[in-house]
Amino acid sequence: MAGPGRRTATAGRPAAGVAPDLPAVWALLSAAEPSVALHGGTGRADSAEGLNGALAQARYALASARTTSPDASALIDAASLTGLGTLLTGIPAEVRTAFSRTVLGPLFEAGNPSFAALLETLEIFLACDGSWSRTAEALHLHVNTVHYRVQRVEHFTGRDLSSLYDRLDLRAALLCRPRRPARP
Repeated sequence: MAGPGRRTATAGRPAAGVAPDLPAVWALLSAAEPSVALHGGTGRADSAEGLNGALAQARYALASARTTSPDASALIDAASLTGLGTLLTGIPAEVRTAFSRTVLGPLFEAGNPSFAALLETLEIFLACDGSWSRTAEALHLHVNTVHYRVQRVEHFTGRDLSSLYDRLDLRAALLCRPRRPARP
C-alpha cells in the first residue's frame, strides 16, 4: 500500500517519474563521495517481458561506463550507445584486445616506427572515407605514398580496404586497441 509521497509500480512498469529522477539521484550519490568512482548502467523495458533484456542492456551499459570512465563516476544508458566506438566499450577489455591483435596482425605491436606510420595512415584513410587525396593531404604525403602504405596495411592484415566489411573490421580493431597512457 502506498503512503503519501511514495510511488507504486503496477503491471511490471515503474511508477511514472522514476527514470527522470535518476540523473538527479546519481549526481547526489557522486557528489557525496567524489573520491570514489561510481559506475552505473541502465536499460529500458516497455513491459514485464522486456525486463531480462533491460537487465542485459544495463549490464552492458555498466561495462561501458567502467571502460570509458575508470577513474570518474559515470552513468550510461544503453540507449546512448549509438556508435561503433561506444558499442565496443561494453565488450571486456581482453576480448577487445584479442580482436584488435587478430585483425591488425603485426601492426598491433607498438614500437616499430614503420608499423606506427602504417597505423596512422590506416586511421586517417578510414576517417577520410577511403579518399586517397584527402588522406595524402591530411598526412602531408604524396598520394602515391598513401597508396603504398595502404597496400602494406592490406598485406600485413590480409584485408582488402576496398571492401566495406574489411574496412569495418579494421575500424573496429583500431577502436579496440588498448589505450596507451598519455606521455607527460
